Amino acid sequence: MRVAQVIGRVTLNVQDPSFKGGRWLMVNPLDAGQFNDACTNAPALTNQSTLVAYDNMGAGDGDIVGIVEGAEATAPFDFPIPIDAITVAIFDSLSYEPPVTDS
Repeated sequence: MRVAQVIGRVTLNVQDPSFKGGRWLMVNPLDAGQFNDACTNAPALTNQSTLVAYDNMGAGDGDIVGIVEGAEATAPFDFPIPIDAITVAIFDSLSYEPPVTDS
């Protein structure tokens, strides 16, 4: 799972009927240094590639979400579905302490 900020929505003219009930969001993955204050202060855009993720949780602009990519993104569905990224969490707060390395 990666942590990302919702930066926009995608509007489609036509979509596969299996996606009924959800929507598509543009998300920008965060760097580890942005985790601790991401839920209280809007983080700057990162150099990581922006993704389009399927959302059926109700995330909105500016929300900090957990996203899963690849084959794992299809796990919530009982049928084959053409999806590569999905939101799996909306975070209220994050607390991250980098691992201590021995020098």
